[in-house]
Amino acid sequence: MADQLSAGFSSQGTTVPDALFAGEYPRAMRTVTLTGGPYVRGTLLGNITASNKRTKALAASADGSQVPESVLAVDADGSGGDVQAIVYLTGEFNPDKMVIDGGLTLATITESLRKIGIFLRKVVPA
Repeated sequence: MADQLSAGFSSQGTTVPDALFAGEYPRAMRTVTLTGGPYVRGTLLGNITASNKRTKALAASADGSQVPESVLAVDADGSGGDVQAIVYLTGEFNPDKMVIDGGLTLATITESLRKIGIFLRKVVPA
């Protein structure tokens, strides 16, 4: 009977949870143009005002990207030319699993991210 139940199904691989999500707050996603990299899932991104392209949010930048505004949803590399990538515009994220520029501290970004629907919450392992 088990063979009959599994007929027509095949393995689609496995998923390894990365603990990026810290809760069930709704995650809104959008496809954006990414420049620079390579970046990994969970990188905190800013928007370059003049080009409307996303890049890693760096405190030392002065082009608009110093203001964090989204979280990269997938690994992406725009170092060889701009690429399309999916970002999270809202959600609850574990800052311990994110890539955040050392010049940005949780104390300085948590409130501004909260205002746009991105919540940072450390996850305590079970």
